[in-house]
Amino acid sequence: MREATGIVTGKIASAVMLIVFAVVGILPVLPAQAGAVDPESKSITLALATEPPTLHSARATDTIASFVISHMMEGLLRYGESGELVGGVAERWQIDENGARFWLRENATWSDGQAVTAQDFVFAWQYALRPETASQYAFIFYPIKGARAVNEGLAPPDSLGVRAVSSTELHVEFAQPCPYFLSLTAFMSYMPLRQDLVEHWGRRYAADADKMLYNGPFTLTKWVHGAHLTLEKNPHYWDKSSLRISRIDMPYITADPGAQFNLFRDGQIALANLDTGLLDEAVKRGYDIQHFHSGSLFFLEFNFRAGRITANRSFRKAIQYLLDPAVLVNKVIGLPGVLPAYSLFPVTVRGQRQAFRQEYPVRRLRQDLAMARQYLAQAKRELGLEAFPPLMLLAGDSPRAVQEAEYYQYLLKRGLGLDLRIDQQVFKQRIEKMRRGDFDIVVAAWGPDYDDIMTFADLFASWNDNNRGRYSHPEYDRLVRVAQSSANASQRFAAMAALQDLVVDDVPILPTYENAMLYVQHPQLKGVRRSVFGGDPNFRDAWIEP
Repeated sequence: MREATGIVTGKIASAVMLIVFAVVGILPVLPAQAGAVDPESKSITLALATEPPTLHSARATDTIASFVISHMMEGLLRYGESGELVGGVAERWQIDENGARFWLRENATWSDGQAVTAQDFVFAWQYALRPETASQYAFIFYPIKGARAVNEGLAPPDSLGVRAVSSTELHVEFAQPCPYFLSLTAFMSYMPLRQDLVEHWGRRYAADADKMLYNGPFTLTKWVHGAHLTLEKNPHYWDKSSLRISRIDMPYITADPGAQFNLFRDGQIALANLDTGLLDEAVKRGYDIQHFHSGSLFFLEFNFRAGRITANRSFRKAIQYLLDPAVLVNKVIGLPGVLPAYSLFPVTVRGQRQAFRQEYPVRRLRQDLAMARQYLAQAKRELGLEAFPPLMLLAGDSPRAVQEAEYYQYLLKRGLGLDLRIDQQVFKQRIEKMRRGDFDIVVAAWGPDYDDIMTFADLFASWNDNNRGRYSHPEYDRLVRVAQSSANASQRFAAMAALQDLVVDDVPILPTYENAMLYVQHPQLKGVRRSVFGGDPNFRDAWIEP
């Protein structure tokens, strides 16, 4: 967000399957859905919420790209059927406080038949860190020795602490201990790149299906921009014999849950998310309604750039005391499984022995209109204003996003007399406006990239390019560095508890809700893994029952 998700195994194990009506005996054949799955060709048809802005693993940042890339590329490690880390290109590995070693499979190949080598990883990581690449995930390599200096243009790429000892052996040297490094290697930014192809295509690499190479389970065989993507089983994948889906066709692109549901109902797609207004219809049709807690955090993010009213702490505190996440979830969103959010860390984030939030409960502030108005008056004095100008709220274009934005608009007007103007944008344009800082407040979301608390903790560190509001706080940065470098679990999580308190006190963001998905799935489609990490949904181990 990977805009839009952590215990991997814990979250998946706790995902509640809500059986509203049993499909057995009600929808055994579903003749109307014959186009959604095809047992003979082993193909399925899906709809995407939006087209991925890019499929370049060094530049991608969003969940849609993560979904597609996770099916056509593979890193050193990946997430298995139960959410555990398993070997990808690497068949074995070692890690200690100083670094890590990986031994690659000799039968791991690219889609043109050439071997995937240790040098492909060296090149990919160096490439992502080059300033001219402008990777928004460059910071994710900072645990590697020399990474930050390379990224800031202070050292050449070949000074990075990673080297190919041979074609199948990779050594990594850490800048400081990194207890979560193995989880990083499963993330898309850490996936390999072939130097000859990247240099041949330049900025056009991964711009089209025929301008990239693949080393994962599937290849992208069709990409009609704005209209259609198709994945097909990779005949050169090292574990191709385990794949039971041969083709994933994605001819529909719509963020509207109603449109997706209609496609599912009419037999055009094999899976569709539901919103509140579609539940009754799904129940009436006897669909098997399934639930998945995505681990994604939704929040209001403030702009801290010079001259922005939202950079004033008293102003942010006013909105904090005005907003009640429970009211938002129960009265506005109204979707079962969605949880009010009070912390930077969702309930699914793993702690030392159990869920982090069980070990370190978040301090909740009660909605208090009088306190909100006091803080707003204080902000007016501190800013030297006689009245507040209209503020710009940047939001998405989905029905839920619009409904949520209108609720914030109503709440701030009624409670504080503030004018909030909604800037509704499609995904790609919204991300670009966030990057430029073209907002006062933005309705944002973050899904975890890897299985460690750091995937949320460093989001608002001053060096993180995904910190769209440009929040900068020395104590926040210090606490992140403690948790990044310490091998002592107690010390790490104590720092994160302090960070959780700091977010409540200083309000760089206002958590609003933790997302859950209700969805319907074709009864013949089995083995789909809903995953917090590594691309969701995951069809690597899926199959079609006759």
